[in-house]
Formats: sequence, C-alpha cells, structure tokens
Amino acid sequence: MNVPRPLYYIGCPSWSENAWRQSLYPDDARSNDFLELYAQVFNAVEGNTTFYARPAPSTVQRWANVLPEHFRFTAKFPRDISHNGDLRDHLIAVDDFVQLLAPLGQRVTPFWLQLSASFTPSRLGELAAFIDALDRPLAVEVRNMAFFAQGEEEKQLNRLLLDRGVERICLDSRPLFSCISTDPAVLHAQSKKPKVPPRPAALTQFPQVRFIGRPELEANDPYVEQWAKKVAHWIEEGRTPYVFLHTPDNIQAPDLARRFHRQLMKLLPELPALPELDRGPQINQLDLL
Repeated sequence: MNVPRPLYYIGCPSWSENAWRQSLYPDDARSNDFLELYAQVFNAVEGNTTFYARPAPSTVQRWANVLPEHFRFTAKFPRDISHNGDLRDHLIAVDDFVQLLAPLGQRVTPFWLQLSASFTPSRLGELAAFIDALDRPLAVEVRNMAFFAQGEEEKQLNRLLLDRGVERICLDSRPLFSCISTDPAVLHAQSKKPKVPPRPAALTQFPQVRFIGRPELEANDPYVEQWAKKVAHWIEEGRTPYVFLHTPDNIQAPDLARRFHRQLMKLLPELPALPELDRGPQINQLDLL
C-alpha cells in the first residue's frame, strides 16, 4: 500500500517516556509497545538515543519491524564520532554505524551530525571530508557562536552545506531561555541546551527544526505561531520540513507537538489532524478517594 508523502514530519525527541501514559499512551501500555504506539500518532522521532549509545542489532531489527515505511528516524551519529577529535578519523566507525541501522532503510533520512561548541570554523575542512565520505542524506547542527555571527565564517558553513545538499538544523531555544524558574527540570535544560539564535535555514527540500519549549504550554504560543507560519511557507514552496518539539523534561512534548500541529492546521486547511490513540477507560483519581 503506497502512503502519500506527508506535507511535513512532526515528532518528539524520543518515544520512551513512561509519564506519557498520562497523556499519550494507554495506562496499561507496555514499554516495549511504546514505539509502535508513538508511530501511530507521529511520523518522525529524533534519534537522540543513538547519540549516547549504539543500539543492539536486535533492537534495530525490532524498530524496523514496528515502524511503518513512511516514518522518519533522524538518527544522530554517536558522540564518540561527532565529539571526539577529527571527524576524518572516525569514517570506519561511521560506516559501521550506517550498516547497523541498515534494516531501517529509508526511514533513517536524514542522519544527524550534532557538533559541539568546540567545533570551530577552522575545522570546516573536516566537515567537508566527512560529508563527501558519508554519501547519505545528512543534516548538521553547529553550536560554535562564530557560525551565528552573520559574518564570513557563517557564510562559509552555509555555502559548504548548500553545495553538498546538506541541511543545517535549526535549534530554537528562545522559549526555554525566556523562562525564569526554579524548577529543576528547567534549570537542567537551561544548563545543557545551547543558547544560540535560531537560523531557520532551508538549504534543501527538508528543513530541520528543533523547538525547545517552556513547561507552560500556552507560554510557547507566540513562538509556535511564528514557526507555524514559517513551516506553512516551506510546505507551500514544495518542501517537506521536519519539526521536533521539546519541553524541559519532555513530559509535555507530545502535548506541545499536538499544539503546534493544531496551529499549522489553521494555516493549511488540507492538513489532517493527528491521530488519537484509544487510551481506553481512564481512572478518575477522585474515584479513588
């Protein structure tokens, strides 16, 4: 059965939050079933898990068995590749990682390369060699502030990516850093996420957006509305954007993703609503008192 190409891809940073039984999954869902359930609602997920550890081959095969062909898994290269010296020294490990995920086929499109703040413009030659050796769809996230200064170094990066058909991932952490809070989850996220200006690039047909929201969902609305307009514009241009929604502890990430999608539906009436899982009878906590 051929599934029409979606207008865009939307998802969260992961699928494995037990707390999502309160908002997304049935109360009695098994954790082993989370990915299959998640893929019934969203059509993409950030592959953050592969940044921290390589999955076992049996795990990859299980993912391949439950994910539909139209689903997109933006697998991050492990940090020992992206954050451990010269990128050119890890090309064998890169090939091994690509082969490990081969059972997922086109569902891994694109791969993600997240570079640290220590990756400076002087290392762009490494990046060019990495891209040329990979020969796979790729998106790159940079964090060194020189790449956000609107000077020649940022232009060099953008030209390199544009010439090779590689997308620049846009991280928008403005909502997170607009939040003044004593919540440990917010403080932790603010200590870990980069405070960089958003760069809504569209260097390819597949713009990539990571949106780091506040815990109060309605406080994100001004930013959500901005991004909905940008994403709608990209779709009208014939592009297929990817949009991933985060919250500080990601417990509310599915709710924020659905909030974004509803806003986008106002701009694109042809966009269908996200599916809802049958969560079965829900326990009313008042009944337990």
